[in-house]
Amino acid sequence: MINDVYRNRHQDDFQFMAQWVTWHLVESFIVGPLAKKITFSLPFDKSNKILGVLAMSFFMVIVMVLIISLYGMISAYLADPLNGVSLLFLLHTYLHTVTRNFSLALPYQLIILGPLVRYIFGKFIKSNGPVMPTVNKSV
Repeated sequence: MINDVYRNRHQDDFQFMAQWVTWHLVESFIVGPLAKKITFSLPFDKSNKILGVLAMSFFMVIVMVLIISLYGMISAYLADPLNGVSLLFLLHTYLHTVTRNFSLALPYQLIILGPLVRYIFGKFIKSNGPVMPTVNKSV
């Protein structure tokens, strides 16, 4: 019994780390560049930072929700394979998952997390100045 609890806890820890690495890689190499490309291709006043931030956040949420919902469905299928499930059922489940995730992620990003992160980074960067890499010339 204790070994099962120990094993399940470590499996959960491994799954969380695998998900975190996947989310980070997807956001860094796919979602971020794609959202930036879409945002700056739109015809709006680029000097208006609020519009730029809102558009970038909106497109990042859309692409992240589409990709991570698919990732979640694949990982759920691998954990418990569905035998005899139709493609229509999988499509319905995916669209339901995307709708639910999008309805939670967009307000969370635009109202809570985005402003909080911009505030914290604004305070950190303003108080310390720009961070520049140092070069060790003695090597």
